[in-house]
Amino acid sequence: MPRLEQYNYIFAIGTFFAMLDAYNNGANDVANAWATSVSSRSVSYRQAMILGTIFEMVGAIAVGARTADTIKNGIIPNSAFKGDAGVQMLAFTCALAAASTWVMWCTRHSAHVSSTYSLVSAVAGVGVATVGASKVQWGWNHGKGLGAIFAGLGMAPAISAAFGAIIFMLIKLVVHLRANPVRWAVWTSPFFFLVAATICTLSIVYKGSPSLGLAKKSKSYIVAVTMGTGGGVCLLAALFFVPFVHAKVIKRDYTLRWYHVFLGPLLFNRPAPPDADKAVVPNYNVVQEEDDESIRDGQHYESSERKLDIGSPAITPATPFTLVNGENPGSRSSSNGGDNEKQIAQTEGQQASYKELMQQAEERFHAKLRQKRGPLGWAMRTLHENPMGAGQIYETKNMKILAKRIPAMIVCGALYGVNYDIHAAQSGVHGTPEGERMALVYSKAPKYSNEVEHTYSFIQVLTACTASFAHGANDIGNSVGPWAVIFSAWNTGSAAAAKAPVPIWQLAVLSGMISIGLITYGYNIMKVMGNKITYHSPSRGCSMEMGAALTVLIFSQYSLPVSTSMCITGATVGVGLCNGTYKAVNWQRIGLLLLAWIFTIPIAGTLGGVLMGVVLNAPHFKA
Repeated sequence: MPRLEQYNYIFAIGTFFAMLDAYNNGANDVANAWATSVSSRSVSYRQAMILGTIFEMVGAIAVGARTADTIKNGIIPNSAFKGDAGVQMLAFTCALAAASTWVMWCTRHSAHVSSTYSLVSAVAGVGVATVGASKVQWGWNHGKGLGAIFAGLGMAPAISAAFGAIIFMLIKLVVHLRANPVRWAVWTSPFFFLVAATICTLSIVYKGSPSLGLAKKSKSYIVAVTMGTGGGVCLLAALFFVPFVHAKVIKRDYTLRWYHVFLGPLLFNRPAPPDADKAVVPNYNVVQEEDDESIRDGQHYESSERKLDIGSPAITPATPFTLVNGENPGSRSSSNGGDNEKQIAQTEGQQASYKELMQQAEERFHAKLRQKRGPLGWAMRTLHENPMGAGQIYETKNMKILAKRIPAMIVCGALYGVNYDIHAAQSGVHGTPEGERMALVYSKAPKYSNEVEHTYSFIQVLTACTASFAHGANDIGNSVGPWAVIFSAWNTGSAAAAKAPVPIWQLAVLSGMISIGLITYGYNIMKVMGNKITYHSPSRGCSMEMGAALTVLIFSQYSLPVSTSMCITGATVGVGLCNGTYKAVNWQRIGLLLLAWIFTIPIAGTLGGVLMGVVLNAPHFKA
């Protein structure tokens, strides 16, 4: 059949919303997946952008799905469209428009939602408007119906929390609670590399290789590949990683360079510098100290002071605060009678309001950006020096100013996130309810030796990159599936069959949009995840990511679709509870997350259904 050129506009609109949906996927889902690694300081935000871009695109283009379900997850039977390609194009365009609009609004307001659930709900709403509620697969439908999909909303976070807690408790008992945790961390690291590599291999086999067909191989083949990969990584860790880390954190050899790892066991004979007094490792503390000393031998620190130069546009410390013995000074009971109460009252009277504190924080951060060299510094200075004048925007003076501001605004939109301070944003502003709440949450979490955490930072990078690869290979279908259907129907003039081919250029375009979303807008989600839920560190972070990966694997074996974002959130809570108190978790943030997840179903579904119903049944002149 000929191409449906009369519906070019529908194809163009569908393409736009497919790209917007992929952009939102990167800004919301991928940002949440990398928030764990960034929050643990295993990787910086910029490193997460680079690694996320590489592994998402490689996963999507190299081994991503080459076919996509015509009807997303079997929600609407293909026969319901009665062979009308135009209606099918319209249906999936409306679904993409509804889902991407809702996720974009949520991302703008730092509300983390699942792009998978948004699209599924929108497709269900479109199905009701198109063929009626009776034709929509509300039940199990062999694990592809709405009943199976939404069952994961409650089960996945709980199961992921259990797995994350089990893995972290293993690390805690084997390493953190030992008399000499640094040595235990070094010598047991091959075992944890074995666990991580095995889980990562299974993740690629079952979730990250649709086109390779590895999941269809025999059980013996899968077991051999999995154990062989895990054992190989374990052996490499024993031969190269252990000697390298031993020299760095036990011998405290500050002359060691990254390429010395290839010396392997020869590093055991490498003499340490005679003046080596401490291991040179990164500081993994969420709240950095002014004069930080690495914590050795498992000793926990109980106080921390915020740097004044740490900033974020919306959440930045206005003044330093100190935690003593795990208590928040603002909530500590008075032991000196009326004098202390009077002093506190006077201090509160001098404090700035919440709005003033936020404005001060934003201005301090922007002042720091204006001092930078390069495009962002130029853009921030241009915006600062050219404020809009009095009167409406159409005043001649304002139009000239706007001509200067627009290029600067574009540059800021592209580069602002790269310079965002995620950790300061997650910690909150001192003097605000959020800042005090996070100070209490952090005070309930033991802080472990930086030397120990350094060992697990390498494991976390491995799990994060694998998760990103599997996400790019598998979850790219959330956006490319409906777009492939729209393209196939438009290009062939007939309703797509049960399976629609996915051209590689579509995978490349949408994987690129996912990466752009992570880079330019991912900070808006990262700032309310990770440390905003509970205190993070590399040993905690790798436990969270492995727990989430295990949950996704189990669900995939029973053909149950599940949101990876919900799994990592559940694992975060589970690991947070391993601190021994429920106060180590920010339950207000968890409550907001649950509300956002629940509201996604009716809102995205209603948006899709209303849009489809209005457009499909709109009155028009008779030909």
